Amino acid sequence: MARPRIKDVARHAGVSEKTVSNVINDYVHVSERTRRVVREAIDHLGYRVNLAGRHLRKGRTGIIALVVPELDVPYFAELARHVIREAERLSLTVLIHQSGADREHELAALAGFGSDFVDGIILSPLALTADDVSDRAGAPPTVLLGELLEEGADHVAIDNEKAAREATEHLIGLGRRNILAVGGVEAPGLGTAEARTRGYLAALAQAGIPHRPEALLPVGDFRMPDGARAVAGVLRAGERPDALLCLNDQLALGALRTLYESGLRVPEDVAVIGFDDVEGGRFSVPTLSTVAPDKAAVARVAVELLHRRIEEAAQGPEASGAGSGGVQSPQDRVVSHRLVLRESTEGPGGG
Repeated sequence: MARPRIKDVARHAGVSEKTVSNVINDYVHVSERTRRVVREAIDHLGYRVNLAGRHLRKGRTGIIALVVPELDVPYFAELARHVIREAERLSLTVLIHQSGADREHELAALAGFGSDFVDGIILSPLALTADDVSDRAGAPPTVLLGELLEEGADHVAIDNEKAAREATEHLIGLGRRNILAVGGVEAPGLGTAEARTRGYLAALAQAGIPHRPEALLPVGDFRMPDGARAVAGVLRAGERPDALLCLNDQLALGALRTLYESGLRVPEDVAVIGFDDVEGGRFSVPTLSTVAPDKAAVARVAVELLHRRIEEAAQGPEASGAGSGGVQSPQDRVVSHRLVLRESTEGPGGG
């Protein structure tokens, strides 16, 4: 059976094709009676809007790419769900790509994968440099997530340094003084780990707690086994922390396992706080205190920024002029975060 077309809906409803189009696009200048008749015809015939054709008529595909380092990291999986939901609101389809934190993969994404099949990119980079981002002639519109590499593209993130400082201040407020940073790196850099480490160090300094280089526990990856190994190593070496700031929830969940196997109580002996507020932390034993970025807001702002850039690109350079109401370039958007305090710092019944 042939797929119903607008002309079939118009014939069935007894209206013009233009009227059907106006109803589909939700134009206001259509009477409620006509709108109801057209919608009944659409439902009866099973008509579906041809989004691909609509986008192609505008010179676009209607597809955007979300590029993340690892798909099986819960934070990125949860973020992807929000991005897809926001994109659907704008009739956009999301292609999800895993970069593996590999620079060549991230460069390929930044260049639109060498083709015109995506209208824009939302990219969470780990391996790119500032020069990579600034040298993007001819590349599709791009929004970066995470730490700001340079003012070469739109960017959306939380204030990671401030968030880590607040999390560390919470631990200090509990009377903890020997606080280790799992995943911490004391080195200049623009990455998320570097920003969170700076926040941790700032909180220690503000409280007058001396910083010991050995209190930073670098990890090879930000997964549960890495957190478990890092904490096991310092415990074997005779270190007895009274708190752990873990730079993501995966590290924190791994650390909880090691502390349990070592006979240490959480939070009585060691308080633990993570980052990202992933679902697993709400069901761990004990439940995990964490820094919760507003993932829905990250997705909403990123998709809206990208959509605006795509529209501007289709209209030409004049669309972003100061007098046209266009978005000024580049945009650096900071979205909110909050501390979610649960049993791993507050004890039974915490949170």
